[in-house]
Amino acid sequence: MIRIMKYGHVANEDIFARSAPGMDVAGVVSDIIADVRARGDEALIELGARFDHVKLDSVAVPPAEVDEGAAQVEPAFLRVLETAAQNIRAFHQKQVRQSFIMLEREGVVMGQRVTPLDRVGLYVPGGTAAYPSTVLMDAIPAKIAGCGEIVIATPPGPDGRVNPAILAAAKTAGVDRVFRVGGAQAIAALAYGTQTIPAVDKIVGPGNAFVAEAKRQVFGRVAIDMIAGPSEILIVSDGRTNPRHAAADMLSQAEHDRLASAVLVTDSMALAQAVARELERQLALLPRAEIARASIEQGGRIIVADSIDQAIDIANAIAPEHLELCVDNPFDYLDRVKHAGSVFLGRNCPEALGDYLAGPNHTLPTSGTARFSSPLSVDDFVKKSQYTYFTREALRAVAPAVEMFAEKEGLSAHARSVSARFEENEP
Repeated sequence: MIRIMKYGHVANEDIFARSAPGMDVAGVVSDIIADVRARGDEALIELGARFDHVKLDSVAVPPAEVDEGAAQVEPAFLRVLETAAQNIRAFHQKQVRQSFIMLEREGVVMGQRVTPLDRVGLYVPGGTAAYPSTVLMDAIPAKIAGCGEIVIATPPGPDGRVNPAILAAAKTAGVDRVFRVGGAQAIAALAYGTQTIPAVDKIVGPGNAFVAEAKRQVFGRVAIDMIAGPSEILIVSDGRTNPRHAAADMLSQAEHDRLASAVLVTDSMALAQAVARELERQLALLPRAEIARASIEQGGRIIVADSIDQAIDIANAIAPEHLELCVDNPFDYLDRVKHAGSVFLGRNCPEALGDYLAGPNHTLPTSGTARFSSPLSVDDFVKKSQYTYFTREALRAVAPAVEMFAEKEGLSAHARSVSARFEENEP
């Protein structure tokens, strides 16, 4: 049974607690990365047999196998994939940044160039579920950014083949290559390269604790999007929400992972109690009931606040991955939301809509990192460089200021690099 807490009557650590992995995986991950760096494809094949119980001859998925797998997907789902892709493209196209040039001062040219990354690697989880939605959400912004090559690493099934829905999504999104490898070894391969898998410039995408730790350890060698924790949903609701809907939305995240977090914050004790009963009823109907129940009982909670304003304050303090504002006039409250990965407004906007079809990205900051980070976007797949040009006369005009600044910092060679250009023997 989920816990019901009255805000102000329980300790803050109970209100704001998050589940954490029960084991330290850093050492295991470090050994895996070292093994892949040393032995490349040979290590990937052996690790696949050990962790995924699959025997592989090669980690590459040939283009013909991609086509064959995608062809197995029913036409109706292919149409859904294309609809989702169109919505994702339309939203992310608005994020494209332009280079700029500044010519305001005589003799001075300055500017910024926005250029795409050469190669990016997308990690797509497998195992207990397949995520073609992750392919679309990660690959389409990279495609819009103009990345030179987009590759996927994803765990194969027991037969050594990649889930057909993932292959269909890869074709829809324009992915260049697919590799059947998962876990920390996939992250190592993308970061350092093997005989078959090319080293990339950035790795994006969610994964389990081993994947998250591997991304942490290779950061610096490559860029990463974020260290993703377990899935989270927080619902802010008044007493007029249908408890059946609130419970269903909470379970939509609880079924992801035993460590997932589902939280309801409401100003109505009656709704809190009704949702708790409804969670029990719906849990009994779920195919993934064991996972969802563990999540609800360990990381789930219902918090009863004094008002919706206080509920939003609590939500800001938690900084959830997904925030639903289930109130009559949600836009009245939107400006008060400071910390959330993605906000779903009103009673007819379940988080699952954002997972699949709406268009905004579903790769979001977790574990409270919405306080300082953002959803995946086109910005994640570009870099910016700046340039400066001064004529001789423009430099002469600012030389004394530059020299004074350099001397103030005790860096006389900096100052000399300017003054040397205006000594008498200079042309």
